Amino acid sequence: MNQPAIDNLRRSGYARIVDRQIDTIGIIAGNRSLPMAFAEQARAQGVRRLVAIAFENETNPDLARKVDDIVWLKVGQLSKMLAALKERGVAHCVMLGQIAPRNLFDVRPDLRAMGMLLRLKEKNAHSIFGALAEEMKKEGIELIEPVRWLRPLMPGPGFVAGPKLSREQTDDAAFGFRIAKEISRLEIGQTAVVKNGTVLAVEGFEGTDACLRRGGELARGKGALAVKVAKESHDARFDLPCLGAQTVETCQAAGISALVFEAGKTLLVEKDEAEALARKHGITLAAWPQRAQPSQE
Repeated sequence: MNQPAIDNLRRSGYARIVDRQIDTIGIIAGNRSLPMAFAEQARAQGVRRLVAIAFENETNPDLARKVDDIVWLKVGQLSKMLAALKERGVAHCVMLGQIAPRNLFDVRPDLRAMGMLLRLKEKNAHSIFGALAEEMKKEGIELIEPVRWLRPLMPGPGFVAGPKLSREQTDDAAFGFRIAKEISRLEIGQTAVVKNGTVLAVEGFEGTDACLRRGGELARGKGALAVKVAKESHDARFDLPCLGAQTVETCQAAGISALVFEAGKTLLVEKDEAEALARKHGITLAAWPQRAQPSQE
């Protein structure tokens, strides 16, 4: 990894950087396309061997074609997951994709996972994934940030697909950005839907798509704007903000007119498809710089 790329990562706010070359990476793979996008990027950047931990009814089976080895488990089988990684000589691992909320409620943790959960005073994404990282560390497996391989998928300031933001939308974007940053600081979510300076919906446990649908419904299917951000000083090993073609489709169905995301910190997977859908449906897809201000007109 060259020095300009490392400096760029530091400026972006993702401070932990793996400078050394890693030949084998384990992928703890949730749903949607991000695990596959990571596999493609890692291959292109010289990672020789990829081992995936996949979850029934969550992980896309197509991931098997992108990796060298894949192990299918049920959510909550922590002991089996750690054993599978150790048996395959995996010393570095990334965690990508989500697990559907309904499956988190249906999970039957094994004894090791149960013990881990019982030791937690708070059970939010940060505390649970942090505890998982500690369990992995006990077995000699380091959970690392995937950012160095995913940087090409993070659009910077100035990226726009679809119509340019209007003056009113620019004001709503600045307002929504502040709201989204605050709810992320409180460990609630990373997405807010606003319209004319009013908060219509904030993301909770239900996830981004459900938040977009709820906000669009309250806006009566017209004129709402959504903002997605990264939590300040968050642990980039977990839950990188991510958008894709399906997110744009959800906006279209909900009547969301613009989807604004934090520049340089948000993953845009299936970029070409997402841009094409934004233009097709007349939805603004824009990277928002952190220090941007409301319009002065």
